[in-house]
Amino acid sequence: MHPDVAKLVEAGRIPKPVGERLSQLAPGNFCIHKSFGAGKVVDWDLPSKKVTIDFEKSPGQTMELQFAFQRTEWIGNDDFRAKKIEQLEELRALAKSDPVELVVHLLQSHGGSMTGDALEKEISGGVVSDAGFKKWWDSTKKSLRESRRVVVPQKRTESLVLRVGDQSPADALVADFEASKDIKGMIRALEAIAADIGAFGNDTEVLKRLLNDIDEGAKKAARVQLGHALQLVAARDEVIGTSKALELDPSAVRLSDLILTAEPIRLAEEAGALPSGRQRAVYEAFPSAFGEEWVGKIVQVFDRVGARGVTEIARILLEHGKMEALTNHLRSALARRALGPDALIWVCRERRGSSAEVFGADVGASILNLLENDHLSDGPRKTSRLQTLLNEDKKLLTDLVAIMDVNEARNFSRRLLDCPVFGDLEKKSLMARIIKVRPEMVELVNGERGKQREEALLVSWESLERKKAELDELIRIRIPQNTKDISIARSYGDLRENFEYKSAKDLQKVLMRRQGELERDIGRARGTDFKGSDATSVNIGTIVTLTDKDGKEIVMTVLGAWDSEPDKKYVSYLSEVGKALVNRLPGDTVQIRDTISEEMETLTIQSIRPFNP
Repeated sequence: MHPDVAKLVEAGRIPKPVGERLSQLAPGNFCIHKSFGAGKVVDWDLPSKKVTIDFEKSPGQTMELQFAFQRTEWIGNDDFRAKKIEQLEELRALAKSDPVELVVHLLQSHGGSMTGDALEKEISGGVVSDAGFKKWWDSTKKSLRESRRVVVPQKRTESLVLRVGDQSPADALVADFEASKDIKGMIRALEAIAADIGAFGNDTEVLKRLLNDIDEGAKKAARVQLGHALQLVAARDEVIGTSKALELDPSAVRLSDLILTAEPIRLAEEAGALPSGRQRAVYEAFPSAFGEEWVGKIVQVFDRVGARGVTEIARILLEHGKMEALTNHLRSALARRALGPDALIWVCRERRGSSAEVFGADVGASILNLLENDHLSDGPRKTSRLQTLLNEDKKLLTDLVAIMDVNEARNFSRRLLDCPVFGDLEKKSLMARIIKVRPEMVELVNGERGKQREEALLVSWESLERKKAELDELIRIRIPQNTKDISIARSYGDLRENFEYKSAKDLQKVLMRRQGELERDIGRARGTDFKGSDATSVNIGTIVTLTDKDGKEIVMTVLGAWDSEPDKKYVSYLSEVGKALVNRLPGDTVQIRDTISEEMETLTIQSIRPFNP
């Protein structure tokens, strides 16, 4: 206790606990403040109850003692944060000579763990320059893993953890696994073991003890966390594959067991979220799981497993000589316009190879169909990568229209010109590619462009307000934040290998494109409440009652460009269904694609009445 404070305690003026806390704020001591960072107490005035602290972010800060009691926390002279104030040059030298020791010291000052983001805040800009931090940290992470003194996670948002005690590399790896609190931690620990299996030499007894824990963890997770269970078992198989002394017990759970008991849709969703290597292991287990039926089963999930998954499944089918099954599936799905964006991207990229047999007019129609439906929906965009491919692959359109007959090329070009997804400049660029191989499209392009340039979009007031709100959020929040993220990512160094910078720049393109789309669409939009719609024929703002061949009634409402709601049978007049209905009369028959089966069905219009919102 400080002598001046001890006198106050002895005189009974303040309680002993208060005196001990007050002594921590004596001149020369160090403290930490949530907003101002670390600081050193330079002076105090006990009679006036004030203290002056030189904080990192606010030097010479004078505070009321009571306020300092509540808002600061004492740290020792050997704390990393205290050394940043008075021994910064020593820390900078240590960062160069022994970066592992620097990180260990930092973790010790933070209770043994901290996230990568928090570590960067402590070191970057002070101990290590902002520009050099990324390179320094990449090298330091490698050294930390080799030292085994710190558990280094894969993600910046997860915590680095200081290991306690003198352990061998193998013991440290096993300890990490046994200390895992959840299945994610078990997976990370297994990946580390597989990457450094040499640390165990010929002694694999300790690994054999872990296999039972893995088996139990996978069985429990399979019920509620199928994706994690798949990843855990795949990681276990990697460990066994890298060690000649390990064998899997016949009763252990296998990937084929997990696949066999999972619903196809759930399996596709969970597997599609895994890294490529893990996905491949899952798909390679299909023959063991389903026997002779495996090809049909794997084709069922092809459209649902995401970009990495479609590539891996196609590669496996090609290796097994089963591409015919995938070709038949693709041909059927394209005819029904039921192929998803990731599968379509694969078809386009493999058009000179594995997908050559199905690359044709249906591919073009499917692309435009997906882009239009996605544009008219109010949810998050799912076709951005598909649109980017169409713009950036300079030969895709030319390859596509070159194999179309004249009517197919004309219909495709007209639909592209009508497509609300593309801006005027995009349409000019895309159509220029088409005209190179189909010069006869020039006349169509000139006529259609003039006709549709100033065409208004009829929309409900509600959907117009939603678009305006989205544009407002984009301009005020998302674009400024993206600009800030680009600036931060640029400071990490080497832009050629800077993932954060590339991601932020890619997002910038998406945001700018979306801003242009919204501004163009809002400028063309004309709000309406649909009152007084002419119901003598199908028009915007009318309710149409139709019957199918069995006499079953179907009621659809034709509304504005952005008012599609499939659950309520609301359709946009610009959609495929809307275009088929508009201007038709009672008694007319129309061809409409069923939203579930994607099959074309013939319906008869029975009655038309105005829509009353």
